[in-house]
Amino acid sequence: MDRAEFAARIDHTVLGPETTAADAQEVVVAAAEYGTNACVPPCYVDEVRAAAPDVTLATVVGFPHGQHAPGVKREEAVAAWEAGADELDVVVNVGRLRAGDDDAVVDELSELVAAVPLPVKVIVEAPLLTEAETHRAGEAAVAADADYLKTGTGFAGPATVTDVELLAAYLPVKASGGIDTTERARAMLDAGAERIGASAGVALVEGFE
Repeated sequence: MDRAEFAARIDHTVLGPETTAADAQEVVVAAAEYGTNACVPPCYVDEVRAAAPDVTLATVVGFPHGQHAPGVKREEAVAAWEAGADELDVVVNVGRLRAGDDDAVVDELSELVAAVPLPVKVIVEAPLLTEAETHRAGEAAVAADADYLKTGTGFAGPATVTDVELLAAYLPVKASGGIDTTERARAMLDAGAERIGASAGVALVEGFE
């Protein structure tokens, strides 16, 4: 893997609660410069889209807790698509999953996936789940015809090699949370991750040898 291939697997991200439009613009411009993708809050997608039209631009849905009403999540997904997003990272309803209400999880995700012509990554918040629950989250994402699984939002804890290996048995994986060095990014890719979500996206690329 050369540097350009590595960069193309990084989603340079800014999703904190204090994120401004200028912050989102800066991330998208840096993504264009370094050859990464970008992930920004949904409220800024339409504002930053023109800054780097060739950058793959992801945004989040149901962020950060996933407990929006299903119809709200679906409408949020459609609005993000119409604003110019290329990919959606959707937070699963962890409460429903932990309560064993897998049918509700699948139904919600299925309706959202069907509503947009975009790749959908299901954020499972693996740091909050048992191994059995993580397996069920993977099964739900497959049943809903999602495109990726994402380890977490980053707020609940860091991505782990174990979680990546487990989830990769179901769908391609985006590892996210605590990936702040090139070495950690490489470990996730070696474990089976296809994408890396990180606020340190530029530093990861700069550290690549």
